[in-house]
Amino acid sequence: MLSRAHRLVDPLDFRRVVRRGARFSGAFVTIHILSNDTGSSSDEMQEMSRTGFVVSKAVGGAVVRNRVKRRLRSIVAALNLPTGLSLVVRAAPRSAEATFDDLRLDVERLVTKAEK
Repeated sequence: MLSRAHRLVDPLDFRRVVRRGARFSGAFVTIHILSNDTGSSSDEMQEMSRTGFVVSKAVGGAVVRNRVKRRLRSIVAALNLPTGLSLVVRAAPRSAEATFDDLRLDVERLVTKAEK
């Protein structure tokens, strides 16, 4: 799992990544990725990658949203993200019907595309 230090929790950080970061869309998720070297408040934040998740009510009820969030957290925790990145993963409504492997493949493909 991702520790709190590796998660985006401040709404201002989410807004900064979504507005300034590059966006890549897949079948089940959209990712916004931004290098932390600009606009970050502390040197400590520049040395680690941080991830935030957006799973709206359009995905489903609370049980479904939490299941999707748990799956996405597990997938991102298994990735070897380079240090100094902020990543926001936004689940599409179709993610509720996706299997774990479908989500994993979609996220991995988008992150690989973003790193190029």
